[in-house]
Amino acid sequence: MQDIQGIETKRGIDAIVNPEGSLEILSQREVNELVDTRNGNLYETFRRCCLAVLNCGNDEDDSRAVYEAHSDFDVKLVQKERGVAIEIVNAPTGAFVDGKMVRGIREHLFAVLRDILYVHNELERGSRFNLNDSAGLTDAVFNILRNAGILRSGVGSRLVVCWGGHSIGREEYDYTKKMGYELGLRGMNVCTGCGPGAMKGPMKGAAIGHAKQRVRDCRYIGVTEPGIIAAESPNPIVNQLVIMPDMEKRLEAFVRIGHGFVVFPGGVGTVEEILYLLGILLHPANADVPFPLVLTGPAQSGEYFREFVEFIDATLGREASRHLHVITTDAVVAAHTIHTEVDQVLNHRKLNDESYSFNWRLNLDLDFQRPFRATHESMSQLILRRDQPIHQLACDLRRAFSGIVSGNVKEEGIRMVEERGPFELHGDKTIMEPLDRLLRSFVAQQRMRLQGREYTPCYRLIT
Repeated sequence: MQDIQGIETKRGIDAIVNPEGSLEILSQREVNELVDTRNGNLYETFRRCCLAVLNCGNDEDDSRAVYEAHSDFDVKLVQKERGVAIEIVNAPTGAFVDGKMVRGIREHLFAVLRDILYVHNELERGSRFNLNDSAGLTDAVFNILRNAGILRSGVGSRLVVCWGGHSIGREEYDYTKKMGYELGLRGMNVCTGCGPGAMKGPMKGAAIGHAKQRVRDCRYIGVTEPGIIAAESPNPIVNQLVIMPDMEKRLEAFVRIGHGFVVFPGGVGTVEEILYLLGILLHPANADVPFPLVLTGPAQSGEYFREFVEFIDATLGREASRHLHVITTDAVVAAHTIHTEVDQVLNHRKLNDESYSFNWRLNLDLDFQRPFRATHESMSQLILRRDQPIHQLACDLRRAFSGIVSGNVKEEGIRMVEERGPFELHGDKTIMEPLDRLLRSFVAQQRMRLQGREYTPCYRLIT
């Protein structure tokens, strides 16, 4: 099926886009629900995710600015006997070549349709999953990933999850490509948050490594969620995109499908991800679960990692920082390390008759799975004190960084801060002082979203 030729207007391109590959035929009810603007949440989520996908390559990391710049963008479904087509109005011109949509972007567009509908029908409307139960939430994550074709049986698909900042300097970005190249040479596939910067670099490097080794069926998996996708539009190398319904299910998807983790320098979003993972690894039930975690970057990133490890030592203690394997300046050593440890993970799963594609064995407390919505009330109620289990403190520290991410780049969070002032975080002095030092270092290193040359904090720390 071919696209109807796009028509360029003053504001963008109008076109009707047919599915790339196959897509299950939608019922008339499903089509009506998506196009019915009275069904506000579903339609608006679909429209905004479509816009983010079409906005691939844009450097804007303020989701509200993206939506405002394309306020006249619209999307509709057109039911056909052979399936469904998407009619788009005033789409960003960068998604087209000679009037036809780029094939990879077209695939992402229909991944949006697939995932938004599945979540709506199976999680929001259906009764199949108990979303108040830890096992039910994990089952929901599993089924979203399976429906998206992410899960594959067999030992051969070594998958390394790469985390890091979407807005990093050139030297750090080049290092992420070098690291990805070394991973590709070793036949490992790459999963990231799907955006630019440290999420794009490893995929770009791995593509060259895979090509040199003549690796076929390479996998570049992007895992995102509606709240962050506009600020981190999927990069063009992603060949499997999945949109989880919220940040917590996105994070659980990472830890369930990854065989090893590589973390590059980043900002508050990267710290949120590491704290989520550390909170899980610090749970007593996960003490004997092998889980490789390598922090790596060029020589100039040494200070970043030193300050981060000091923060972890000061807040969660040496029990937590022992999980952080820091390797700077040498991507070859870092790639060799993660490759060796991933093999150990797969051997462990084979010996214990565990799934290769989905880590069912990890124990996740319900607090790690419940969606956290950053508001002034929820942020002020976080328990940032030492009189609680260490994995629970990691959980609330993760939520604190999640709220800062929201106040920095998410439309809802930005609006809340503008209307009511900064979020307030309360906690022990022994936690808040290291937190303040870390956040100040991010500002000094320009790892926070800047307005001009200044960073306006969306948070206030109170002891």
